Amino acid sequence: MGTYTAEIDVRFRDIDAMGHVNNAVYATYIEQARAQYFRDILDADLMRSSTVLASISIDFRRSVELSDREVTVTVDVAELGRSSATMTHEVRVGGAVAAEAEATLVSLDPETGEPAPLPEDHRTEMESYHDL
Repeated sequence: MGTYTAEIDVRFRDIDAMGHVNNAVYATYIEQARAQYFRDILDADLMRSSTVLASISIDFRRSVELSDREVTVTVDVAELGRSSATMTHEVRVGGAVAAEAEATLVSLDPETGEPAPLPEDHRTEMESYHDL
């Protein structure tokens, strides 16, 4: 299948004093897309999952304005480890890339808080959906 996409509204509260979407909000857009991905592809609730964000990096390409109304955020899985998944993202406005990001999620044992193997059903769905 390939790349998962989510449409996210640009809200007035996302805008900073410079008149564009604040750079910190891009991480929120990516998080919203990731939550939708968990729901739609993994049939899981990110809030109930023992998964944490270990790292995120964002490269900004262009600003997003309130008048853009919505962004499209892609979710791809670049790498699966024993207990981690590295996802790549694009935040797009009207086909133009506004930002590129990479995020690593780590699965945790809910009792110990230590890294734990990715749930096998999640691994299977990610491998199948992204042709890994």
